[in-house]
Amino acid sequence: MHPRAATVTAHRATVAVSCSVGVGLAQTRLAGPAEAPVHDVQTDDSVDLDRPWDVIVWDDPVNLMSYVIYVFRKVFGYPEPMARKLMLEVHQRGKALVASEPREQAEHYVEQLHGHGLQATMQRGS
Repeated sequence: MHPRAATVTAHRATVAVSCSVGVGLAQTRLAGPAEAPVHDVQTDDSVDLDRPWDVIVWDDPVNLMSYVIYVFRKVFGYPEPMARKLMLEVHQRGKALVASEPREQAEHYVEQLHGHGLQATMQRGS
């Protein structure tokens, strides 16, 4: 046998032994419980994702009362008595809750109200 062939053969034997030892170690279990203990973790699942967003219109000295009624009727489709009631609330109290909707719809209403020159904001409903 050639001296180099003997070295390669010896190397293969070493690799085979170390691989079989490694496999044996991978299959060896350590002493202790079969499974880790399970702890009952309490979580708060009460996150209310469906809680509506309030659309609030604020009083301003610029827009006429008749115009605010017109905008409420156009944007929200409110009948004239409801639009008038909300307009008076804005005028007398400084603000009024005009809608309570899912976030995307509330954002849309705020954009429409801004487009008509009214001051409006939205906040998470209580």
